[in-house]
Amino acid sequence: MFDAAYINNYRDYLINERRVADNTVSSYVRDITQFSDYLQDSEVGDFDRITKEDIQFYISLLIDKGRSPATVSRFIASIKAFFRRMKDDGFKGANPTSELDSIAYEKKPPSILTSEEIDRLLDRPGINDIKGCRDKAMLETLYATGIRVSELIMLDVTDVNLVTGLLTCRNGKERTIPLYATAVRAISHYLSFSRPAMAVTGEVSLFVNTGGGRMSRQGFWKILKSYLDAAQISKDVTPQMLRHSFAAHLVENGADLKSIQKMLGHADISSTQVYARMVNQQLKDVYEKAHPRA
Repeated sequence: MFDAAYINNYRDYLINERRVADNTVSSYVRDITQFSDYLQDSEVGDFDRITKEDIQFYISLLIDKGRSPATVSRFIASIKAFFRRMKDDGFKGANPTSELDSIAYEKKPPSILTSEEIDRLLDRPGINDIKGCRDKAMLETLYATGIRVSELIMLDVTDVNLVTGLLTCRNGKERTIPLYATAVRAISHYLSFSRPAMAVTGEVSLFVNTGGGRMSRQGFWKILKSYLDAAQISKDVTPQMLRHSFAAHLVENGADLKSIQKMLGHADISSTQVYARMVNQQLKDVYEKAHPRA
């Protein structure tokens, strides 16, 4: 968590030296405070341990929550200004924002993994290994349901019904999502083989870490990165790419947008329509490249 003194100094800097408008001061300080709260709940801990990847992960969470490009760009400006001020205040650590590129986070069609890349990723965990069995279940659950990583780690054992093949996501507006058969088998194997050996007594969370408690976002991100490397997937993958891939692949295979909207938990259908536009653009590109008269 950021030292409160640094945040107070940052506020004074914005007011007295930068002389920015009151609304801007409030927005910038709120951005940093919310990021600080996120760090307190994560495995990052102190601000002097923050890396560029930690900030990029947080940005990916903002995007996944539907924050506007303007909001994301403002956070990037806020965090850059904050670390510049910390350096002036004597902060000795490396500045993780020095190579942070605002342009990379402009609104654009979501990146996805191909079906072949998904298959390679899901095939990497070893199901006869305790951790591999857990990891297989987590990855299959994400791709089967399109839930967010934050929602994945908040699942409890009682949120999955293996008999009906349904998962209940209770983060925000409650919704029920089907699980395909492979995901049901992966979760069932995890519950019978891995979880009893990993979870501490009384733990209710579905997916646990090696300490027996609830899995964290940072913990899952490290796991995902290791399997991406093992699967030789060179794309700059973020956790929400599995969510985007879930939705885009459903559109490609004929699912209606209203059903996808319900499964993703989008409040507005416009958030879901981006996947249809993306798939239509891909079809247009194929057409223009392949049709002899295009």
